[in-house]
Amino acid sequence: MVFWTLLWIIFSPMSSPLRTSMAGNQITSFIFISFVLGQALSADYIYSAVMPQTVTALTGSCVQIPCTFNISNFEDKREMAESIYVIWLKNQSHYDSTESFIAFNSSENIIRGFSDIKMTRDLNERNCTTVFYNITMNHSDRYYFRLEMEPDVFRPTFNPNTANSSDSSKTVKIIVRDSPQPPELKLSKPQYVMEESTVNLSCSAEAPCPTQPPTISWSNIPKSARITTQLQDKPDKTQSVFSYMTFKASYKDHRKNITCTATYPRNTPNDSTVEGNITLQVLFPPKETHIIITPSVGTNVTLTCKSKASPSNDMNYTWYKRGQETPIAWRKKINLNRTQTASYYCTAQNKHGKQSSEDVQLTDDSQNGLSHLVIYGCTGGLLAFVLLSAFFFYCIRTKASRQAHVTGKDQAKDKNRGMMAIYVKNDIVISKNGEKKESDDLLYTEIDFSKLQTDHKTKEHPNNGPVTEYAEIQVT
Repeated sequence: MVFWTLLWIIFSPMSSPLRTSMAGNQITSFIFISFVLGQALSADYIYSAVMPQTVTALTGSCVQIPCTFNISNFEDKREMAESIYVIWLKNQSHYDSTESFIAFNSSENIIRGFSDIKMTRDLNERNCTTVFYNITMNHSDRYYFRLEMEPDVFRPTFNPNTANSSDSSKTVKIIVRDSPQPPELKLSKPQYVMEESTVNLSCSAEAPCPTQPPTISWSNIPKSARITTQLQDKPDKTQSVFSYMTFKASYKDHRKNITCTATYPRNTPNDSTVEGNITLQVLFPPKETHIIITPSVGTNVTLTCKSKASPSNDMNYTWYKRGQETPIAWRKKINLNRTQTASYYCTAQNKHGKQSSEDVQLTDDSQNGLSHLVIYGCTGGLLAFVLLSAFFFYCIRTKASRQAHVTGKDQAKDKNRGMMAIYVKNDIVISKNGEKKESDDLLYTEIDFSKLQTDHKTKEHPNNGPVTEYAEIQVT
């Protein structure tokens, strides 16, 4: 009506000024009314969804698509609707198109192309998060979310833009991989950290499947490290496992290669393992400063000042002779003669500090040779004395042993030969004048003990009378 009235005013036969004035007023009113009506009609159909543009899935695992939506007057529509359910379309956003592929319809529990798809949140709370299980390579595609509130209350497709459109922020693309992405390592401070400073190192690995998140392990970690691990949401609501390491930097950690390993469980015979690493760069003053003498023997020697420091390309070396305050050289190596007997030390310095080495003593080789000869001579003389003493003692022992052996043999022969037996023969002799005299004759004999017998014998006198008795005695 307003449109036709406007046309009548513009083309009616009126005076030109009056007609122009009325036409201008009618055009303004038309624009205002159209805007109000358009706002009133479109306000009831304002809707939006928030989901990541891409999610990375691992074959043999699941993938979760975080999803939330907002609809104007949602509470009123929910009261009017008898049911509310979700539809996920694959590749095409047009629901009525013959080419549309319905991957999931929660109202009829329709699942196509997947072993299982589940809603993990409550639609009444505007949450449409969905999990797709047992992902394969042919599941890589773009997916569109549609909400239906029945009977015929509201049926918006939240992804009205096609995949070829420049605006694809309202779609989600699933990218399927056979192997996961390596974990990401971040250092809280710049690449170079100062010794004794606190360092925070984080390792994050994507967790597309919340029921099978990856496990994170560390290797070559500093001794003072403390580690905490937790599952967290990223800004796009996808999840990752974050492992945080906190430690105090030491010079021994300089150039240490720290490795973070993520292990993904899958519904396959083998799990997937990926790793990331970072090399620490620790700044510190000189440490473990010492002197090396080459060669170890000889008249002319080279003294080298060794030290650990970071940075090491701007090191300064200074040499001193003990007892003198003035430096004798300003370089890493010095050449000396051993006749310059003294104690020497060096200092190493960079922009973070300096350190002095222990003293080294140079001695003259000729004096050392004389002293060595004296030591060797004394040692050799002592050794000769010990050997001679041992030989003399051995000769004495041998001679005594031989004498004892000869004596033993003689004693054995005497024992075998026998022993002397003595007896006294008492006889009565009648002299010519008829007097009786006793005659004592001492008889000696040798007895062979090997032929002795144990019985007693009596010897008779020629005058038929026993006058002498004797016995055999056995001696042991």
